[in-house]
Amino acid sequence: MPSESELHAMFDVSRITIRQALGDLQKEGLVFKVHGKGSFVSQPKAFQNITSLQGFAEAMSCSGHKIINRVVKFRFVPAPADVSARLALLARTQVAEIHRVRQLNRSAVSYEITYLPEPLGRKLERADLVTRDIFLILENDCALPLGGADLAIDAVAAKPGIARALAIGASEPLLRIERLRTTPMDSPWTSSTSIFVATHSSTACVSIARRCLRVVIRRTQKQSRND
Repeated sequence: MPSESELHAMFDVSRITIRQALGDLQKEGLVFKVHGKGSFVSQPKAFQNITSLQGFAEAMSCSGHKIINRVVKFRFVPAPADVSARLALLARTQVAEIHRVRQLNRSAVSYEITYLPEPLGRKLERADLVTRDIFLILENDCALPLGGADLAIDAVAAKPGIARALAIGASEPLLRIERLRTTPMDSPWTSSTSIFVATHSSTACVSIARRCLRVVIRRTQKQSRND
């Protein structure tokens, strides 16, 4: 972060206001201080409550993060045996298979594989898969109600193809979350696997902290006037 003198010049406020604002940001975990060196931006924690029926993009956008997806693959294939079982389909039934790399603030954080029955997959052929969650498209645009979701979580080693897509080392440990989303009548309609890796964006951190500092300074000045 800029020094107190630089912040004083940037915002044209007193040093006391600057110190109070930095103190408030430190309490909120957005910055930290190192004695003799100054204030530094903390890495923002991207958090998603996986127990809620909320998509990744929706959850991250609510926290101020930007989500962009890179569609790696979209095709119609005979369902693998495990997918047929999860979606309660006959063996080798045609399904849509969608692979996406999900980017948080321009950094790849997860590799997502989604399977849907062919009729639902056809509805997604012209959909915006770059910025939106698949299940929200189906729920909001196609009027398909979401009833619930079953989750399974474990750790896996990165396979070569996924490691390349996420720009990480082969066999690096990753978090895998498998979801089976169902209708209100408990009929399965999407099966997805999300494989996550830790990431961060320093540029985004600085931008977020500076915006917060402006807000805290205004709040501190207002409190001072009221006092």
